[in-house]
Amino acid sequence: MKQTNCLWVFALMIFTSTCWAYGGGSSSSKACDKPKFTEFTPAENAQVAAGSDFSFTASKNTYPTTIKVTVKGEAATVKVDKKSDSTFAVSGKLPATAKGGFARIAINADAQSNCKGSGGWLVKVAE
Repeated sequence: MKQTNCLWVFALMIFTSTCWAYGGGSSSSKACDKPKFTEFTPAENAQVAAGSDFSFTASKNTYPTTIKVTVKGEAATVKVDKKSDSTFAVSGKLPATAKGGFARIAINADAQSNCKGSGGWLVKVAE
């Protein structure tokens, strides 16, 4: 009986070492590096007027032409400038129609690693 157990252990060791030789797949594949958004102005939950300026910074791996911003479902026009540290300064204005209540400034963009990223923050728009 002990000889049979030793044979099974030996066979399993050979089988698993063969599997490990080919790798798990995840370690050899390129990781997705999503774009990141920081330095939101105005601050989260701040009260602002419709038509107010907003800005944020996008990470350096972001494709600047893919940055899209919506406020209450309405597209906002943005200006993108490259900063000295290779990140991107993004600025725009809240739509005049975004009055009353909270509005999410929603950001979507693509990164150089073929990943899509999103972010954003809430502001309270005065009437």
